[in-house]
Amino acid sequence: MAIDLRSLADSSKPEGEFPISNSVDDLLLASLDRGGDNLETGRYVVTFNEGQESAGLKQLRSCGVYGADSRDFANQDVDMETLADGGSLYFSEVNTALISGSAFREIGMAGLLSAEADSGAIASVEPEYFVFASNADYLRGFARAAQVIADDLADKDGGNGGGGGGEDGTGEKVLGATWGLVATQGNVSNFSGSGIKVAILDTGFDIGHPDFVGRPIVSATFVGQPVQDLNGHGTHCTGTACGPKAPAGTTPRYGIAHQSNIHIGKVLTNSGGGTTATVLAGMNWAIAQGCQVISMSLGGQIPVQTAYTNAGNIALSRGLLIVAAAGNAASNTGAPANSPSIMAVASLDSNLRPSSFSNFGKIEIAGPGRDVFSSWPRPQRYNTISGTSMAAPHVAGCAALWAQSNPSLRGKKLWDKLRAAARRLPFPATAVGAGLVQAP
Repeated sequence: MAIDLRSLADSSKPEGEFPISNSVDDLLLASLDRGGDNLETGRYVVTFNEGQESAGLKQLRSCGVYGADSRDFANQDVDMETLADGGSLYFSEVNTALISGSAFREIGMAGLLSAEADSGAIASVEPEYFVFASNADYLRGFARAAQVIADDLADKDGGNGGGGGGEDGTGEKVLGATWGLVATQGNVSNFSGSGIKVAILDTGFDIGHPDFVGRPIVSATFVGQPVQDLNGHGTHCTGTACGPKAPAGTTPRYGIAHQSNIHIGKVLTNSGGGTTATVLAGMNWAIAQGCQVISMSLGGQIPVQTAYTNAGNIALSRGLLIVAAAGNAASNTGAPANSPSIMAVASLDSNLRPSSFSNFGKIEIAGPGRDVFSSWPRPQRYNTISGTSMAAPHVAGCAALWAQSNPSLRGKKLWDKLRAAARRLPFPATAVGAGLVQAP
C-alpha cells in the first residue's frame, strides 16, 4: 500500500537520528527536552504483508538500510542496545521491523514509500510510540509520565521503585483468597495451569521472591536492564496470573494458574517506560516460545497500530492468545488493547462495578482491578494496587486454566470460551465486554 510520507514527516514530528540502539530512557529524556505532549519516539515501525517479508527487507536494503534480525539472537532474546548504529531490526515472528529516524528519511528520499514504488510488500509504516505500565501514574498525560520517569532516574538510581496507584499491602493479612480470585472462581477451580506457558510482558519479576521458590522461570529482557524487577508492576501482575496456591503463613492466596510455566519478558524499564519496539520484541519472543497465553499490562492512548494488530493475528493463527489492559485514562481503550486481534480487559471493583478509571469502548472482558493484593519485590513482598493492569492478569490466569482443561481451547477458541463463560453484568459491553472472567 502507498504510504503518505507527509503525514509521517510533518513539522510536529521529532527530528534527529534516533538509532535503534537508543535506550528507552534516552528516548524519553530526549522527548522531555523537546517539550510538548508527543508520544512519538522519533523511530518508525514497518509491517510487511504476509509472505512478503523477504521482498520488503530487500526493498529496505535497496535504499541502503541494513540491520539485524531477531533470529540472530539465541531464543530471539533481542538486545537492541548492542546493535550499534544499524538502521533496522527485523522481528521475524511478527513480520515487523523497527527502523531508525535516519533510515526512515533514507527510504523516503529513495521513493520507496511512494505509490509508484509500491510492490505490495509493505503493509504499513507507523511512528514508534512510547508505552507505559498501565497504572495511574503513567497514563495521566505523556509529559507528566516523562517527567515522573526523569525524576525516578534521578532519585532512585537503581533503588526499589514503587508501582504507584495503590495502598501498602503489607499490613493485616488474612487467610483464604483475594476478592479477585473468589469473584473469578480461580480459587476453587480443579485446574492449575499445568503444562501451559504464560508470558508476562512487563517490568520484569523479582526472581528470588520466596513465594516462587522452585518454580522454573524462563526470562528475557528487551530494555537493556536485568530482568530483576525494581519497579513492582511486573511482579504484581505475575503474582496474580501465576502465583502460588498456598503462600506461606497467613498470606491469602492471590495467584490463579499456580502450576503454569512462567515466562517473563521485560519490555518496560524499572521506571515503567517502554516503546512499540520493546513491546514487539517481547511479543516476538513470547510467540517464538509458544506461550499459549501472553499478558500485557501496558499501553498508551494512541490509535490502533497495524504492528500490534498483525502480531495479535499471528499469535491467534498459532493457537496463542494475547490479553492486554485497556488503560486507566477513563477514555477510549488504548493501544495495544485497541487492536481487534488483542483481547482488551477492563477493570471492576469488589462490587463488580466498572472502575472509575477504566477505559471503555473496545472491551472484550472484565477482571478484578481495584485494590488487588499480589506479590511485590522484596523486601516488601506484597502490595495492594489498582488498575486495568491488575485486571488483565486475572484474565490471563483464567485463560491458562481453560487452556489446560481442553487442548482444543487455543487461540481464537480460547478467546471465545473466555467470553462465553464470563459472568454477565448489568453494564454496557463498552464498559465490561462479555462480563467478569470466570475460571473453569
